[in-house]
Amino acid sequence: MNLQTNYMGLALKNPLVVASSPLSMSGKEIQKATDAGAAAVVFFSLFEEQVTKNGESHPYFPGTNDYAFPPEAYFDLLHQTVEQSDIPIIGSLNGVTSEGWGEYARKIEATGAQGLELNIYHIAADPAQSGQEVEARHLDILKTVKSAITIPVALKLTPFFSSLGHMAQQLDDAGADALVLFNRFYQPDFDLDALEVDPSLHLSTAEDIRLPLRWIAMLHGKLQASLAASSGVQTSREVIKYLLAGADVVTVASALLKNGPEYVGTLIQELEQWMETNEYHSISQVRGSLGQKAIANSDEFERANYIKVLETARRNRA
Repeated sequence: MNLQTNYMGLALKNPLVVASSPLSMSGKEIQKATDAGAAAVVFFSLFEEQVTKNGESHPYFPGTNDYAFPPEAYFDLLHQTVEQSDIPIIGSLNGVTSEGWGEYARKIEATGAQGLELNIYHIAADPAQSGQEVEARHLDILKTVKSAITIPVALKLTPFFSSLGHMAQQLDDAGADALVLFNRFYQPDFDLDALEVDPSLHLSTAEDIRLPLRWIAMLHGKLQASLAASSGVQTSREVIKYLLAGADVVTVASALLKNGPEYVGTLIQELEQWMETNEYHSISQVRGSLGQKAIANSDEFERANYIKVLETARRNRA
């Protein structure tokens, strides 16, 4: 059985990739995931605030020296991890502006990382900022980084564009080697006892695959860029669904944080068992077989599916 796939020009032994998370801060945890069969690892992110020193002058951010890994230590650890790893290691930059991204992208490339993921974590909270300005910011960052380095570049996207398909096409035209669907915006809550913001983190659930699953199915076969699925993977069922939609790889974090990095081996084993049962011989046969590549009018498909869901729910209540 052939589990091989290609992700942004990288030949991978299977489609299971460890997502950027606290797991990738530990060489020991990366090795466990590697031994279990992970095909690649996205390193934990270097934050823009760490390299611009904005954190020192803004009350909401920690000071630059308060981050677990200052920039130079990050580069040293990334280089060490790349040197010791038997699988591709992909660097990660997390920020919102173009300034300095080219320089630090070059430094990540110099570590030997085989790719770079740009995590543009930006919520357009300013009413004066237009949708066109938000799109232009993403394109400018991508172009800045692409002109600075030669390794492949993936863009981790938010779903909150007015026309996500058009944005994906623009990024594809601008040279994105991969699109990662989607970034999770962590939503704060209010602590009614302390009367302050509660910034607690909740890991994704299997229900969170619905939105990225839909968009991967719609974009599969329409872009040159690879597609990576992100969010909601708890079991092999979510992995299989993402592949059927058209994902080239599936990134996993929450399930590994819950079950340990060795759990990637279980996901791979169950994927193989499902493929054997359903008489698939390769990932290329699975990929996109339930996507919309062959649908002439995806708008009509989406409208029909919407009505079908509502009608099914109505009949079930009758």
